[in-house]
Amino acid sequence: MSGLPDRYRDAVTFAFGDSPALADELLALVLAGKKTATCAAAKDYAEDSADKPVVGRRDMVLDGAGRPAAVIETVEVTYRRFDEVDAAFARDEGEGEANLEQWRRDHETYFRRNGGFSPDMELLCERFRLVEILER
Repeated sequence: MSGLPDRYRDAVTFAFGDSPALADELLALVLAGKKTATCAAAKDYAEDSADKPVVGRRDMVLDGAGRPAAVIETVEVTYRRFDEVDAAFARDEGEGEANLEQWRRDHETYFRRNGGFSPDMELLCERFRLVEILER
């Protein structure tokens, strides 16, 4: 990606969510300091996937238009079942009312839309910190 500082040229890039609108909504929460965690179905990552979060790695978050918007650093990676996610993690995801009940409803809907849902599905849960907001 042109126009980026050299230190980010090899960064893994991704957008939150599954649509441009959701990517922008979740990015706004990150930029506001409300979202410091995210999760994905563990089955979506191969064991040796270069996209799988790694503690200490810095990744570039794209906005809904695919433009580099922020850099985050992974500070924790855990695996847990969907039904084992706790209120603290739901709060750190920062979405909606940031409570566990809403988190469960919203994420069940998301996972059903993106390949299937089960209460005992394994999730890759990541906590991160915002490192830098990039000029767009």
